[in-house]
Amino acid sequence: MSEQDQTPSEAAEGGVEAAPLGAAYIAEKVKQLPDSPGVYRMYDGQGELLYVGKARSLKRRVYNYTKLAGHSNRIARMIASTVSMEFITTATETDALLLEANLIKRLKPRYNVLMRDDKSFPYILLTGDHEFPQVVKHRGSRSRKGDYFGPFANAGAVNATLNALQKAFLLRSCSDSVFESRTRPCLLHQIKRCSAPCTGVIDKAAYAELVAEARDFLRGRSRKTQKELAAHMEEAATALDFERAAIYRDRIRALTQVQQHQGINPQTVTEADVFAAWQEGGQTCVQVFFFRAGQNWGNRAYFPRHDRELDTTEVLDAFLAQFYEDRHPPRMVLLSHDVPGKALLAEALSIIAGRKVAVGMPQRGEKRELVDHALTNAREALGRRLAESSTQRKLLEGVAEAFGLDQAPERIEVYDNSHISGSKPVGGMVVAGPEGFMKTQYRKFNIKSDIEPGDDYAMMREVLTRRFTRLLKESGEATGEEEPRPEDGASEEEANARGKEFPDWPDLILIDGGAGQMKIACEVLAELGIDSVAIVGVAKGPERDAGRERFFMPGRNPFMMEPRNPVLYYLQRLRDEAHRYAIGSHRARRSKAIGVNPLDDVPGVGPGRKRALLRHFGSARAVARAGLSDLEAVDGISAKVAQTIYDFFHGNPDQPSNN
Repeated sequence: MSEQDQTPSEAAEGGVEAAPLGAAYIAEKVKQLPDSPGVYRMYDGQGELLYVGKARSLKRRVYNYTKLAGHSNRIARMIASTVSMEFITTATETDALLLEANLIKRLKPRYNVLMRDDKSFPYILLTGDHEFPQVVKHRGSRSRKGDYFGPFANAGAVNATLNALQKAFLLRSCSDSVFESRTRPCLLHQIKRCSAPCTGVIDKAAYAELVAEARDFLRGRSRKTQKELAAHMEEAATALDFERAAIYRDRIRALTQVQQHQGINPQTVTEADVFAAWQEGGQTCVQVFFFRAGQNWGNRAYFPRHDRELDTTEVLDAFLAQFYEDRHPPRMVLLSHDVPGKALLAEALSIIAGRKVAVGMPQRGEKRELVDHALTNAREALGRRLAESSTQRKLLEGVAEAFGLDQAPERIEVYDNSHISGSKPVGGMVVAGPEGFMKTQYRKFNIKSDIEPGDDYAMMREVLTRRFTRLLKESGEATGEEEPRPEDGASEEEANARGKEFPDWPDLILIDGGAGQMKIACEVLAELGIDSVAIVGVAKGPERDAGRERFFMPGRNPFMMEPRNPVLYYLQRLRDEAHRYAIGSHRARRSKAIGVNPLDDVPGVGPGRKRALLRHFGSARAVARAGLSDLEAVDGISAKVAQTIYDFFHGNPDQPSNN
């Protein structure tokens, strides 16, 4: 694999005049391209990535961009904006497809179809690194040895299945450390959800049989498992062992419950993903159903971002490669549309899976029924989204009217603080826009300044100063300061590509508080030279009565809204979400602090000395109150270390302080 041509930053440094524009520039580059597979990237004059594409032949594919005629308006705009390109050659077209999907998901180019949801799916893991395997819910990389079953559409589907599996197969769910420390069966054994291998209630051979039955069931051999259990039940009943027969009866009921709760369970499809796309109002919904072990393991709706000119087939085709970029494919992929890249996708998925993966659009039979069912769900999901979006847009227009904004806000930031008597103060910021709450944009601020306990004004000043100072740096508007580096290990190119579909700057700031909090916010933004953001303080009504809130804005008298105004309800939701998030962040910080031992901060006191002190005195508080001679009497504590500990807790000015 090789990479050619200048980087976008080099092109941008030269300016637009340094290179021919659009089609003329591309025509120059075509002369240098090989007639081989690869991936190309197109950039504008500011170095922003416009598009990532794949090609069986880079030369022939890129040649199509040398003329503006014959393209849609979207492609014509992209060509006209291109001043720089990068090329990567690959060994095969399949490699190009996989690389293209990876780059699109990481860099989020403006003109590509973007999946917009990269959350990992949960799996059920039957561990293989212990003589008594454990059954657990799993997310992330498959680094632990064992059998993985899934994906499930959501955590709820996994939990319901795990709950029934515990009843049916009595497998342990406890961690290895808990397993090793048990001396008597736990509550799960008492309620008949675990066979208690930890205390020897069941031996290794019998437990292995349960594991094998569970594995068969999760692989789709449920009928075989149920027949075997039914035979065991009959055998126990014939032997008049009614207690054992009742156990088998309960396990059969649990298996039946799993199957009933999965909804549609196909008879001829054991393992497949079903994709159905529905387009309306310039938006597309891709509904995905997961069928494993002959059961429906849930579904999820996606709303990829794309140009309104793209039809359903093009959107679905681009979506599929991104979906499987970091996921293990099933044996069969069923589609609602005959996408042009079907054969190439099948080849790529077969490489990923290490076995044949069939990709097709069924025309009849049960497979077609599954696709039609998914298509119905896609249509209904998109209808709900369009209705919600319309309602949300009307609310934002109402907010603009209420606060005198020029247009409906695209990004609203809401701030609140939380503390208990000034301890562990935390500031919270929640974000909302046309699509509702944007939880990936939420931020918490652990207050770092040495402020008076309970000084809410100082807390708000710090939160807003940190937030907008960073925002100025990230947007490049601060002068004379170094640009911040990405904090998650991403490259600068990747970091710059994130968040382009949602604005970084707020149009409106809501502060949970009255005139004082609003004044602080105005002062902070004025000091930073920011005058384009509207600020509103929201004060609770008398006796904290919802519906009687007072609103404060610079240059305007405080005012209230009609109690039944939908905009007021919306603003209450925003404030309550900020309050919930700030309190949650504060509680998390407080809970973490509870587990901190003061001895951890004493210089020269490691784990061994810490254990010796706790054994001798019983608690860290007793150590803090101990005299110097008492500390010296502890085994392993020298006179010098005892002096250090004493000075730490008694505030010797020559020693580090605990405050």
